[in-house]
Amino acid sequence: MRLSTRGRYAVTALTEMARRGPDGNGAPVTLAEIAQSQMLSTAYLEQLFGRLRRAGLVRSARGPGGGYRLARPASSITVAEVVEAVDDTIAGGAEMLESPEMPPDQRDLWRALGEQVRLFLSAISLQDVVEGRTLGRAVPVPGGPAEPPGEEGG
Repeated sequence: MRLSTRGRYAVTALTEMARRGPDGNGAPVTLAEIAQSQMLSTAYLEQLFGRLRRAGLVRSARGPGGGYRLARPASSITVAEVVEAVDDTIAGGAEMLESPEMPPDQRDLWRALGEQVRLFLSAISLQDVVEGRTLGRAVPVPGGPAEPPGEEGG
């Protein structure tokens, strides 16, 4: 499973913005600055930022010294929100699940995996990414055991 280029670029760009102004009140950042610091295409960022703005994740400032700011604090913007703003889906899409090539007996498996990816990314904020708090995270399986087998509390 792969995250699309759109999703990766959007997360990369907003993480860069979070580094510069985590509360969204800092100086506006231009797309050229983000593109240069992250080695991304400015033209591609322009397309992504239109979607991010419509999703309410960034706000634009016009005129000299203009650019973009986070619309909310980085701690309140999840990676899942960013990915969903620029992609139709996180986990490959309903079109894959409805494809005639997809064996019917596997659809639930891939649908559940997609939901786990979404839950995982929903638990990580841009601020978590900036501060390196992404390793070792786990997503509890709904209806699953409360503790790993053999590790009862006590």
